[in-house]
Amino acid sequence: QQPEEALPVLEATLALNRRYFSSHDALAYGTEKKLCVCLDALERGDESHIIKREIYDRRVATLGVSDERTITSAMHVSASSVSLLRWDECKTFTRNQLPTARRSLGADHENTLKLKALLASSLCLDPENTRDDILEAQTILQDVVQRQRRIFGQGHYAEDLLSEVRARLAEGV
Repeated sequence: QQPEEALPVLEATLALNRRYFSSHDALAYGTEKKLCVCLDALERGDESHIIKREIYDRRVATLGVSDERTITSAMHVSASSVSLLRWDECKTFTRNQLPTARRSLGADHENTLKLKALLASSLCLDPENTRDDILEAQTILQDVVQRQRRIFGQGHYAEDLLSEVRARLAEGV
């Protein structure tokens, strides 16, 4: 089904889930995730971002900040901020999430590494970044790449980003 056709169906499904099954958060959550994918496909990222923030806030209220599902929701909010070029929002939000992710999931957990890579992305891609921001991004990504190689093997997303950061440093940014 095309996103344009799926959107009204998902919106109606979400309204019904909220009205008749409000105690079953998992139903609404599944529909909200699909709605976010649909909105992103329609290039309506701002609306998708709002829903992701609502999901995160609800997860904090119901599961606590240390639950893996809450941290995963935080990762989605950070990724959405990067997609929307909201660099400062991403940096602030992600910096607040990282200590909890490290404490709850561990420094080697995939979601902790993704949050670190998102922070590095926002530091590197922000047009108002400084050389110190890029150096910080490089330090973060070197740690992420080292951990990814040890845990998952070669060829992961942070390696490409690290190459980009090194190139920007070589340019004298």
